[in-house]
Amino acid sequence: MKKMAQTDTISNTALLPIQNADRVFTGYSHASLWFSLGVGLLVIQVGAYLVPAMGTQEAMMAIVVGSLLGAGLLAWVAQIGCDTGLTSAGLIHQVYGSGFAKLPIVLNIVQLVGWTAFELVIMRDGTLAMLEHHWAWSGNFAWVVTLVWGGILMLLMASSMLGLVRGFVSKWGLPLVVMSLAWLSWQFLSVLSTQDVGAFWHKSGDHSMGFLSAIDLVMAMPVSWLPLVADYARHGQNSRTTVKATWAAYALANIWCYALGVLVVSVSAPDMDMVNTLLLAQGGLLALGLILVDELDNAYGDVYSASLNSLSLWGEWSLKTWGMLIAGVCTALAIVLPMHSLEPFLLMLSSVFIPLYGVILGRMGSQPTAPQATPFHLLPALLWLLGIGVFHVCAQFAPEWGSAIPSLAFTLAMSWLTKPAKKLA
Repeated sequence: MKKMAQTDTISNTALLPIQNADRVFTGYSHASLWFSLGVGLLVIQVGAYLVPAMGTQEAMMAIVVGSLLGAGLLAWVAQIGCDTGLTSAGLIHQVYGSGFAKLPIVLNIVQLVGWTAFELVIMRDGTLAMLEHHWAWSGNFAWVVTLVWGGILMLLMASSMLGLVRGFVSKWGLPLVVMSLAWLSWQFLSVLSTQDVGAFWHKSGDHSMGFLSAIDLVMAMPVSWLPLVADYARHGQNSRTTVKATWAAYALANIWCYALGVLVVSVSAPDMDMVNTLLLAQGGLLALGLILVDELDNAYGDVYSASLNSLSLWGEWSLKTWGMLIAGVCTALAIVLPMHSLEPFLLMLSSVFIPLYGVILGRMGSQPTAPQATPFHLLPALLWLLGIGVFHVCAQFAPEWGSAIPSLAFTLAMSWLTKPAKKLA
């Protein structure tokens, strides 16, 4: 197992390879974590966007292809994280230089804080819908519910990430979320069985979304975890197990949730929103409640990585201190900001990380090269900026080709072709 060369000047623990004693994740640990992180109410809702823009068969094909590609990229970065023992911030330092790395790290912290606040809003809205639908609660309880979820998140940040994954997520979280997905799938498949199954399967779309654009949409969820996956993969006992478990678990979760979104929207009334539709299913209250609890894993994952990134910039505070502080900030933002209106901004901000990791994969995806002793690696930085340009040019002038795939392909290819020849010993 290769280790990245570290200079004697690096003392920040967020930028150093992990110790062997902390490599405790088995294949089941990785699989439990990434299946859990791949499941979410937001993923099911995004899956519903595929129809009626596409036909059922075409949508299902895009879901399978996009999930395998996106989860494959996630697993590839996981391999690098496991082999090097570095955090995401450490990988960025290696490729872009210690000085320039601060820019993408800060951007990553901003997007992680934003997405955590958005996750809290999703949990709040789902909880309010459950209270209103089953107990007829009404009134302005939004801030109270947000504080409750935010308080739970802060308590989780005070605990050990390794203990949380190996304890709750692996032993309890994974079985519960699998049962909730299976129950909802059974309920809506039962509804489909009372309708015309053949018409559903052969239903054509309105062609408002092309196949490559659909793959782009499906890949959006797994690639959104690219800036985080190394923070967890570095705890793996070996990279082969880490890759297999990460790839298989996330791909399965993504396929299942996107396909469930397609199924739900296809058999439901056109004017029904996703949350109320799930609640109307038999046992929907319990199933949705379990999915909302699982949504907390996503928020925790975002805050944990934001804390590691913050620690890499300011090592005077502990990881736990950063975690609780960031969780508190996210809770406050979820209360005061119109997060649903800010979702397009968060998606735009996320676009910078696809080419960022295209460059990292191109430089470190096969055999790492020794970085130059400089705070600014010019060529990788330029390729990243060009990759951002490719992403937005494609989105503006060739949306039928998607944005993520061209940007990722460009940065990965160019980074690999311009990779320094010198290898690590």
